[in-house]
Amino acid sequence: MRERNLTYHLVTMGCPKNKVDSDGIEMLLRDKAYAPTDTARDADVLIVNTCGFLEAAKEESIGVLQELGKKKRRNQILIAAGCLAQRNGDEVLTRVPKVDGLLGTRRWMEVLELIHTIRHGQDGRSLQRYQLLGDPDTTYISAVPRPPVVGGSAYLKISDGCNAPCAFCTIPSFKGKLRSRPLEAIVDEAQALVAAGAKELVLVAQDSTDYGRDFGDPNSLPRLLAALCNRTDERLRWVRLMYAYPGHVTPELIETMAAHDKIVPYLDMPLQHGDPRTLRRMRRPSRIEMVHDHIEKLRAAMPNIALRSTFIVGFPGETEEEFQGLLDFVKAIEFDKVGAFTFSPEPTTPSATMPDQVPDEVKQERYGRLMEAQQPISLRRNQAQVGKRLEILVEGEGEIADSGEPLLLGRSYRDAPEIDGLVLVPGVSGMPIGEMMEVHINGAMEYDLVGEPLLMETFSSKRLTAV
Repeated sequence: MRERNLTYHLVTMGCPKNKVDSDGIEMLLRDKAYAPTDTARDADVLIVNTCGFLEAAKEESIGVLQELGKKKRRNQILIAAGCLAQRNGDEVLTRVPKVDGLLGTRRWMEVLELIHTIRHGQDGRSLQRYQLLGDPDTTYISAVPRPPVVGGSAYLKISDGCNAPCAFCTIPSFKGKLRSRPLEAIVDEAQALVAAGAKELVLVAQDSTDYGRDFGDPNSLPRLLAALCNRTDERLRWVRLMYAYPGHVTPELIETMAAHDKIVPYLDMPLQHGDPRTLRRMRRPSRIEMVHDHIEKLRAAMPNIALRSTFIVGFPGETEEEFQGLLDFVKAIEFDKVGAFTFSPEPTTPSATMPDQVPDEVKQERYGRLMEAQQPISLRRNQAQVGKRLEILVEGEGEIADSGEPLLLGRSYRDAPEIDGLVLVPGVSGMPIGEMMEVHINGAMEYDLVGEPLLMETFSSKRLTAV
């Protein structure tokens, strides 16, 4: 079988950082004439880029691997890549006997070498299963190869690993310490993504605001943001920053965000809790007044900024009083967007063996109360957009359930892909995915906005009499 005739089927689990690595895997395979296939049974190589962050994610990844393993053909290769392979490689091999190889989080760029080794072993009828885990012999610092951008938005990973000591998190145990990518490599990749169709770049990392600290320069992120804005052409419209750590939002970062039009006034700062006692047990920054100070400075510099945060409810020892502290904090700050998770006791983390574990039914009840408290806040923040003009990035089309009228789906600067809301534009169809258009906001819900195009004659459309 010649290399150019081989096919692959790639499944990506988990977070956007995994998506970036999967893009790199795909481009390396395509460069060697591997062809993608949407059907697993038609592939010569099956790759699952797994997630191992939470127990539920681990089980989901195991399930996908087991399903592929059951239908695996003779001489078909099955590779478990990514976080779960790195964190629980032995368990993967035990529970999925049909897995031929493991590819760690920092070894994805060696996928071709792993496939070659497995194929050679298969040819020799070896029963050995191969592993490329841990750190590579040489650091991969060049721009990550990426496929053409579909939909106008692309993730851009600026670092890997994490230095934070959070008591609930498994990531440092398998991702290792922070490793920032060189600024030039990130800019090169950004330029390539823009040339490939990206109108929005979403910067991701475990802690994006820690970027450059391993180089001895804690203010590298503002310089990177400025470089991305100054060295990309006008086709790039939005630069979005995700996963900011509360203690690392510096005045220089705020100034840089406010100074560049390409940087959208949006910040995702996962705070995890709002009560100092819970935060101390979490081994997170617990000075709530520091967070209030950050928020005040961000809103002063960018009055139209959209702020998102994520919280964990039911952390060990969380009393009703501490949970009420979280509710009071959320109501005081009035975040535009809030996500929440119930605590999951991950093996090997300090929190897994802490006393006073919260019962599951209490976690679920508190989760519901937190989201219920946030809903009227989100609605008010969205209602403040009514009457404004917002530019949106078109993501797709649907139809209104009752009438069958077309419905355009897009995102404004206030909405990050996959996790936030949408701007719904009734009566419009035929707008290509990945294009940008300006709309007048005339309606608001808890999570989504409703708008109408400013230039209706440009599109095939039919206005609704009421929105």
